[in-house]
Amino acid sequence: MTYSGEVTVGGPADVHELKDLMITKVAVGPMDNNAYLLRCRATDEQLLIDAANDAHTLLGTIGDDGIASVVTTHRHGDHWQALAEVVAATGARTHAGRHDAEGIPVPTDVLVDDGDTIRVGQVELTARHIVGHTPGSVVLVYDDPHGHPHVFTGDCLFPGGVGNTFKDPDAFASLIHDVETKVFDPLPDETWVYPGHGNDTTLGAERPHLPEWRARGW
Repeated sequence: MTYSGEVTVGGPADVHELKDLMITKVAVGPMDNNAYLLRCRATDEQLLIDAANDAHTLLGTIGDDGIASVVTTHRHGDHWQALAEVVAATGARTHAGRHDAEGIPVPTDVLVDDGDTIRVGQVELTARHIVGHTPGSVVLVYDDPHGHPHVFTGDCLFPGGVGNTFKDPDAFASLIHDVETKVFDPLPDETWVYPGHGNDTTLGAERPHLPEWRARGW
């Protein structure tokens, strides 16, 4: 089956099969949050991005192999409602951006800074610190050696715009700057974007709209 990235709460997961990595996307909770399960194909080690809600669904997706770690993209509550239960069930190590960890009620084992590497088996993800939606949001970049990059953006970037900055012009200026300089500038148009809510996109689909996002201020 061709991966579309279109999932609904209560519906089936969608699986993006890459040569070294399997990415399973599932939607959970009343705010239609996306959670992503990454599995290294060489080692079968797994990592979860955002234990957002519905621990039963997430643990069913994880399966009997468990997860080694879970990364919380940012401190907003809709992205960690199931974190305590998932960690209790799996013993996973927790990762979060250094400047958001204090806002997450489950202790963070690994504080993540800009440029840090997070591993899942033999696969490496690079964390980029993005300021604006929250003080410590992180996005994760997988630079696939066999194809184009993949980036998990949390609530920093969606189809049609950057994340909510709650009508704070300084926060928007910071967010659009960081998204441009740390995501759009270094990564090619083919880069696949996996956001915290809704459908996937590519940087190429969104790049032409950056000037209008700046002009409208959101």
